[in-house]
Amino acid sequence: MTNNEFYDRLVSDLKPVGRRSALADGLIIAMLFALELAIFLAVGMARSDMPVAMEMPSFWWKLCSCGIIAICGAMVAIASFNPVASPLRGLRWLLVMVFVCIGAGWFVDAAQNGAGALIARLDWQDGLQCVYKMMLLSVPPVVALGWLMRRGAPTYPGATALAVGVAAAAWGAFVFVFACPSDDPLYIAVWYLVGCGLLTLVARVLLPALTRW
Repeated sequence: MTNNEFYDRLVSDLKPVGRRSALADGLIIAMLFALELAIFLAVGMARSDMPVAMEMPSFWWKLCSCGIIAICGAMVAIASFNPVASPLRGLRWLLVMVFVCIGAGWFVDAAQNGAGALIARLDWQDGLQCVYKMMLLSVPPVVALGWLMRRGAPTYPGATALAVGVAAAAWGAFVFVFACPSDDPLYIAVWYLVGCGLLTLVARVLLPALTRW
């Protein structure tokens, strides 16, 4: 068998692949985000004092912070599914955004009333429950973004996985905001960061192996 015949046999069963559309991927993720939020609210998971909470600046701070990071993270992730795009610059901006959001809400001195008050404000038992619920709510978006990542061809799979993790974690936190009973900026900054960080770490470890092409 000649080389040409060998190559012809290799490509004889190949079929053309349709062009990827970042807009289509974005619409899929947007619909999933909206569906998860709608289901969450429809089953009555929102906090009972929502009208009161909506009058507090801290509620809007955590809602807007999580929403902005989720949207920007999804945009970075989807753009990086293209093999010619790098998510590294977008990740750097996401990191800056996270610190800006935390700084914007952290107006209260964490230790102004001593260590005892600090521990009471952090309320680790409720905090761990919040982390668990945020990570659970992050599962649908991380699965959907991971599926789109697998269909794409990212040349920086580790960095893309980080962007996917940030987007999914932030969206899980965004949805959880509607049920979160705490409006303490310190509590929110610590436990939301822990929950989002853990989910991002899981995505970074698992997705590159699961979406290898």
